[in-house]
Amino acid sequence: MRTRIALSISMMAFCGGLCLFAQVREFRQVTEAMLRNPSPGDWLNWRRTDSAWGYSPLDQINRQNVSQLQLAWSWAMDDTGANEAAPLVYDGIMYLPNPRGVIQALDAATGDLIWQYRPQINRPAAAASAGGGEQTSIPRLAQGNAAAADGRGIQRNIAIYGDKIFATTGDAHIVALDARTGKVVWNTKVADPQLGYEYTSGPIIVRGKVIAGITGCTRYKDDVCFITGHDAATGKELWRTSTIARPGEPGGETWGDLPLTFRAGGDAWIAGSYDPETNLIYWGTAQAKPWARVARGTDGDALYTNSTLALDPDTGKIKWYYQHLPGETQDMDEVFENILIDVGGRKSLFKMGKLGILWQLDRTNGQFIHATDLGYQTIVQVNPQNGKVTYLPGKIPQIGVEVDMCPSTAGFKSWRAMAFSPQTNAFYIPLSLHCEKATFSPVEKVVGRGGTGPVARTDYKHPESGGNLGEFLALDVRTGKVLWRQRTPSPANTAALATAGGVVFGGDWDRHMYAYDAGTGKILWQTRLPTSAQGFPITYVAKGKQYVAMPAGIGGGSWSTLITPELAPEIKRPNSGNTLLVFALPGK
Repeated sequence: MRTRIALSISMMAFCGGLCLFAQVREFRQVTEAMLRNPSPGDWLNWRRTDSAWGYSPLDQINRQNVSQLQLAWSWAMDDTGANEAAPLVYDGIMYLPNPRGVIQALDAATGDLIWQYRPQINRPAAAASAGGGEQTSIPRLAQGNAAAADGRGIQRNIAIYGDKIFATTGDAHIVALDARTGKVVWNTKVADPQLGYEYTSGPIIVRGKVIAGITGCTRYKDDVCFITGHDAATGKELWRTSTIARPGEPGGETWGDLPLTFRAGGDAWIAGSYDPETNLIYWGTAQAKPWARVARGTDGDALYTNSTLALDPDTGKIKWYYQHLPGETQDMDEVFENILIDVGGRKSLFKMGKLGILWQLDRTNGQFIHATDLGYQTIVQVNPQNGKVTYLPGKIPQIGVEVDMCPSTAGFKSWRAMAFSPQTNAFYIPLSLHCEKATFSPVEKVVGRGGTGPVARTDYKHPESGGNLGEFLALDVRTGKVLWRQRTPSPANTAALATAGGVVFGGDWDRHMYAYDAGTGKILWQTRLPTSAQGFPITYVAKGKQYVAMPAGIGGGSWSTLITPELAPEIKRPNSGNTLLVFALPGK
């Protein structure tokens, strides 16, 4: 391991937050070339590579020996908030995002703390409750993604470049920390948290720019959601691209005559991908707010919600867009990860949203190529020739009229990212199988208020789930054929991790972590965690040894936090215990 750690300094200091720090010595600058092509033993992007595969070329741990995995070390994370962590590892140092903006640097071989950054955030009370909270009565009123809306300070991912760690905050700032010490280098306020703005996912780094998407876009105001690019050296904002088409601008007419004040939604709350060959960034946007068309007062497409945007990283200009669900009306996000793969001579982009439809687009121009419906959803049909979406009869909500739909507003697929393995040419997809009877209510159009719209919900298990809530599924990228599936009583609750060792890792709400045979789906190894497997597992090398790290935690599960206790009350989990568990083979 090239990195050296000086442990002679251990102190508390005020540095734009509270920092407990030692020193990472002999730190080598992370270059643009490293980000584009990471060393096999490092994990430098939130899904390891710009293409968002969630795949590692490491094979020290493989299908022959994975059954020997043992706990190597563990780390108790910040327990005041929801955990959906995606750690980074560089030169044997792990940089770990915690809830509420806390970031820690750990020795990746031992778990020893090197430094810690803890921001001091004064979060306005109004922002914490603007989107509503979790309700537990049956039926209940749902007011939005509880993972983001109740102020629990989710911080999914961070970024690394040069000698800095970059993070976003719950009060709509972007910060740069010295990767050696954790001290603040710069801190840029991007938006006003008093208007509800916040970050729940971190940035990506492209061509010396820190690029991040904002969320908290449910409130009526004279502004809209956006993606920004910042100079990595100074934090200066270089460009800002709205994710809602403004009146008088291209696409503005798709909102009808609604003034800017009442155009809400389009949150860009999952980090993007980048293709250096096309020099385009690919970013997803969420649905319009309020969810139901009838509540928000639109009949048109409501651009650029529920879309994939291709942006010029130097200017932020939209080069093309593809709207997956025009005029979406039931909280069926398509905001999630964009996976870049060349298939059959086409530079393709794949993504899957809550409906469980796998979209394939040409990533050079946004042209529709193909859509694979897993067959669980009952809301829309997709024209196989052009990708046009048509709602099935009775599935467009009306005020006070119950709609029976699959999936529930939790979705079959959510922030738990799928992975792609070039060995098997397969996607590995974590799913949650449930449906909902929903009755939508009106929203009063008042500046400063708004939201997603009240929905009385009664959830139930999907009729084809065999009584289960979770599924981990392998899908052939070329044919769309299901290769295998494993079902669990509780929802799949982590991103997928694929490796060159022929092993795929995942976990569920019921505290299980699994290692699957990538080819057959056979469970090769499993263990029980202190609480729900939850977050983005990674694998890396430190001191010549391969490790697999799995976050576990509470909150942050979005609707699964509600659905599992409701539909599988026999399954219990602790109410505290955010943790990182790190596994390795025995021996040196």
